[in-house]
Amino acid sequence: MENLPVSVLEKICIPTDDILQRVDAQLGEALSKLGRKIVVLDDDPTGVQTVHDVSVYTSWDKESLRSGFAERNSLFFILTNSRGFSSEETRKAHKEIAQNICEISKEMSKDFVLISRSDSTLRGHFPLETSVLRETVENLSNKRYDGEILFPFFKEGGRFTIGNVHYVREGDELVPAAQTEFAKDKSFGYTKSHMGEYVEEKTGGAYKKNDCVYISLDDLRAVNTEEITRQLMSVKDFGKVIVNAMDYFDVKVFAVSYIQAALSGREFMFRSAAALTKVLGGVPDKPLLTRDELIDPQNRYGGIVLIGSHVHKTTQQFEALRNSNCRLRFVEFNQHRVLEDGGLADEVEKVVKKTEECISNGVNAIVYTRRERLDLDTGDKDAQLRISVEISDAVAEIIGKLSVRPSFVVAKGGITSSDVGTKALRVKKATVMGQIRPGIPVWMIGPESKFPKMPYVIFPGNVGGVETLREIVDLLSAKWIVNA
Repeated sequence: MENLPVSVLEKICIPTDDILQRVDAQLGEALSKLGRKIVVLDDDPTGVQTVHDVSVYTSWDKESLRSGFAERNSLFFILTNSRGFSSEETRKAHKEIAQNICEISKEMSKDFVLISRSDSTLRGHFPLETSVLRETVENLSNKRYDGEILFPFFKEGGRFTIGNVHYVREGDELVPAAQTEFAKDKSFGYTKSHMGEYVEEKTGGAYKKNDCVYISLDDLRAVNTEEITRQLMSVKDFGKVIVNAMDYFDVKVFAVSYIQAALSGREFMFRSAAALTKVLGGVPDKPLLTRDELIDPQNRYGGIVLIGSHVHKTTQQFEALRNSNCRLRFVEFNQHRVLEDGGLADEVEKVVKKTEECISNGVNAIVYTRRERLDLDTGDKDAQLRISVEISDAVAEIIGKLSVRPSFVVAKGGITSSDVGTKALRVKKATVMGQIRPGIPVWMIGPESKFPKMPYVIFPGNVGGVETLREIVDLLSAKWIVNA
């Protein structure tokens, strides 16, 4: 399967302004009729990378769900962090989540739509998560799911589905997803870029490529909502629907068609990246966040950047950060000491001491895991995941043990950012302020947390350009420490 030039994104017919306005009007009307609470189950904290002024709950207990259902917003997020779970942990969590959602939905007389938000590079517990959700919801309610909609498009991160093939932008090319480093993930690897073939591979042949329903770019660009709705109405037995998309316009047209099918009695679950949540949630655009919105001008402490991700893009961004004009100190965390008895605990103590010295003196601490990956010589995916979680817990503990309040926290990597948010910062509920750079969200963490009302930047490992991390650190750093 060949790479495509990025220029292909400019060649497809761009809708005129009058068509754009007409689709926006249709979408607004459709959303007003849907009348359901949209519950987004996020397998790591990066799924809020397209929204703002939306709540994220780090627990799926009934109290949290009750609060989410009671909000005026049409959607809320539940952080499951299931990408850091074993298969059995994932099964147990999603069964409990579905049970609680069904109970609160019935209690509050409010119907719901489930979005299983996962990685735009196709990593995660698929089809396990949505299969468990379907089985549990159908056992506890009158819902009967006709289909599952796969929608991995994420423009901000350079993820596009074209001709039923999912692509990842790398420089000036669009690379079929299965040919990227993400597809070689030790826990969630795959070999197929064609979404129908990906479904067949991941489901072990239970759902065939030729049985999937494909929503074409031609119909989306022609605003052929009747045909798309007809396709959706034909789906049954939890059949898989593949949506092609190159722009948010495509998401909007599909959303109108989906709502028409939903209002006609069809029931669907979503497995999607972050773009769909913004559109179905009716979240408007918002400018990127500024320093004035994030940092107290009187704050003279340094911040901390915690780098756990090991994807190539993160390493490039890490090296580019060395060119920052801010006062930085690079502190290595040697995760390979997990193989020593008590090695990680000792490493945490050493790193915490150095980090606190930096922050107190107005220096930004750049704490990074040793760049050589630690991969076990085993085919046991759960064993590899367990050691990754043990390391991530130790990395997060660096934040948890800080006695000095930093001016900001940036966490790089999905599992890293989840553990920092839930375990180290002890966040129960956060509000998404918006994005500091495209696809990079910022939480304002709640009063119950370790550092109340502090901006927490959640930087996915696979998002941004080479200079993006440096730009963020420069933006957040106090002017008085720049060029020091």
